[in-house]
Amino acid sequence: MKQAEKQKARELRAYGYSLNEIAKNLNVSKSSASLWVRNIALTKDQEKTLSKRAVKLSVVEKRRATRLARETATRENLIDQAQKQVKKITRSELWLIGSVLYWAGCGKTQKGLVRFSNSDPNIVRLMMAFFRDVCEVPEQKFRGHIYIYPHLDHRGTEKYWSEISGIPLKQFFKLSVKRATKSKKEGLPYGTFEIYICNVGLSLKIRGWAKGIFASY
Repeated sequence: MKQAEKQKARELRAYGYSLNEIAKNLNVSKSSASLWVRNIALTKDQEKTLSKRAVKLSVVEKRRATRLARETATRENLIDQAQKQVKKITRSELWLIGSVLYWAGCGKTQKGLVRFSNSDPNIVRLMMAFFRDVCEVPEQKFRGHIYIYPHLDHRGTEKYWSEISGIPLKQFFKLSVKRATKSKKEGLPYGTFEIYICNVGLSLKIRGWAKGIFASY
């Protein structure tokens, strides 16, 4: 038992501190604080003070929760209203969107290879639509590649990206396992997915489309 902490807890309790306050001050669990001070009786004034403080904290917490709920509702409403402004995109719009996204997320080091990498399933779906509907890439030309962290479910991740992209598992390269920082472990539950298409002409064409878009405004 930590005698110094126990003694300090008893002193704080004698001054009328609540169990939560004692635990927070001493960085111990509430159960430990309760055990150490269980035989210390508070005066009626101290009990009234603690009761009033608890009510005040409860009111403050309720106000905070209400404020956060209103802010969340406001944000969600703005998102919903903005989402409704977007109608079903046309093939022409998909062409422009896909070209710019490719330029932003492509691998520019390998000539003749169309390579797009992202961890967002919505982006991957959109790019697969771009490659299929705009670029008219035959299904057998697609290849998938996954960068994944050791702690993740490798088989489950392969199945996940196959369903998202529509690329059969037999057309996947062997996945690459890499070390992860603490933040990456939490932020990328399915790693990163790469779309590969071996087509020199398509690689150059999409780059040209992107440059044309940048030069048009």
